[in-house]
Amino acid sequence: MTDAIYTAHAHAVGGRQGTAKTDDGHLDVKLGYPKSMGGNGEGTNPEQLFAAGYGACFLGALGLVARNQGIKLGEHSLDSEVDLIKDETSFHVGVRLTLNAPELDRETAEKLLHTAHEVCPYSKATRGNIDVVLKVA
Repeated sequence: MTDAIYTAHAHAVGGRQGTAKTDDGHLDVKLGYPKSMGGNGEGTNPEQLFAAGYGACFLGALGLVARNQGIKLGEHSLDSEVDLIKDETSFHVGVRLTLNAPELDRETAEKLLHTAHEVCPYSKATRGNIDVVLKVA
């Protein structure tokens, strides 16, 4: 492994109906099944955590790409949706990322979105393993 510039540490207990927390205390969550999966809807779930992490990471990559290309993003945000999908043998996830960048023309926004997908660490980690749909709002 190469030299890491940062390492996150988290501890999970009890799976989807347990808890997860980071060693620095910034994240300390109760986990639970969503109502659509028979749970009571209390607590977060791995898909929500993945959606939040992917979205934040992707926006960082988008900002880097825009700066490198001399493009001002203006006000922007990203909506990330993570699906838990049942397949023949188990489960897998799918992702939809929607860029909201009203100050950019559609063509520029789409180019930035696809370029960010090439450099985002989450995108690199999941490439070829999950379907990711990129959209501009």
